[in-house]
Amino acid sequence: MRDTQAYSEATEQPWIAPVPLSHLSIEVGHFYLNDIIGDPDRVRAEFRRIVPLVSAFIESARVDFGPGARVSTCYLIDDYFQPDTDPAEILGKLLDAADAAGLTIDYLARESGCWQTSPFADGVPAGEAIPIAEMVAARIVAEPAPPETGRRPPTAESGWLCNGRRSSEHEQAMAMRNRSYQPPEEFGRREHSIFLDVQLWSKQVVAGRTETKWSCPFLAAVWHLLRLGMLRYHGAPVVVPQPWRGEPWPRRWPEVPPVLQLRPEAAPFAAYKTLSMLPKRYIGIEHAVRLVLDHLDLDDDVVEQVVAAGAADEIPVTVSRKISERLSHLLLDGS
Repeated sequence: MRDTQAYSEATEQPWIAPVPLSHLSIEVGHFYLNDIIGDPDRVRAEFRRIVPLVSAFIESARVDFGPGARVSTCYLIDDYFQPDTDPAEILGKLLDAADAAGLTIDYLARESGCWQTSPFADGVPAGEAIPIAEMVAARIVAEPAPPETGRRPPTAESGWLCNGRRSSEHEQAMAMRNRSYQPPEEFGRREHSIFLDVQLWSKQVVAGRTETKWSCPFLAAVWHLLRLGMLRYHGAPVVVPQPWRGEPWPRRWPEVPPVLQLRPEAAPFAAYKTLSMLPKRYIGIEHAVRLVLDHLDLDDDVVEQVVAAGAADEIPVTVSRKISERLSHLLLDGS
C-alpha cells in the first residue's frame, strides 16, 4: 500500500502558526533594577502617574477598534545586563508597587528572552534554547553607501548599522587623494541629515571563548518584534506566555519564563500595534530601534499572515507591512 502520509508538493507553503493578537500592547514604564530594589516609593509614584495614561489609551483604542478593543499591558525586566540579581526580590517589589498604584500588568517579560528563549512546559524550562537575537541579526540588510569602498566591514562583521553614508574622517587615503572632508549623510533626508550609527553587538572573550554581547537598542528591537507577533522558529512562535503559578518566585532568572502571563483573562500578549511609555532617557534607544526594524528582511509569510489577520478581524484593522509604522511612544518626564 502506498504511504501518503509523507507526501507533499514541492511548492507547498511552509506551515506558520498564527499568534493571538490584541489590538494594542501597552508597555507601562521601565526602571533600572536597582531602582526597583532601592527606591520602591519612586516606582509606586511613577506607576500612579501611568494609571490614568493607560486608561486614556485604552479608551482611544476603543474609539479606533470598537468597544471590544483588545488591549494588554506588559513590563520588561532588564535581567540581561544584571543576571546576578534576585528575581524573587525584584518581581515581588515591582508587583507590590503596581498593586499599590492600581496599575494592572498583564505580562512580565525578561530582556534575556530577547537574546534567547528556553521553551517552557508546565512552568519549567524544556528543550534547547532558541537563539532569537541571532535569528534577527541574520535578517539585517544593511544599506550600502554608493559608491562603497569596502574599507569598513559589513554589519554582519562589525556589529554596526547606520542610516546613511559615514563621514570621510577616518579614511586613511583621504589626504593622498587631495580630497576635502566629507560629512556623514542620511539617506532619504528631506533637507538636512540626522545621521545615526548604532552598535548592535560587541564581542568579548569569556573563559577563553569569544561571546556576543547584544546591545540594548538591538534587544529592544527584538522586544518590539515579540510584541508584534513577528517571530517564528521552524514555523512556531518563539515565545508562548506561561501562566503565573503564584509565589514563591524562582531565585534564578533562567527559571522565570521569558514571558509570564499574570492574569488568566488578559488579552493576547502580541498585538497589531505597540505603545511604549518610557522615560525620556530612552529616546535615543527607540530611535535606534526604528533604524534596526527598517533594515530587517522579515519573513514574508509571517507579515502576510498578520496583515490578513487584521483584515479579517471583527473590526478590520489595516496593518502596515513596514514594521516601524506599528510602533508608537509616549516619553515620560523625568529620568
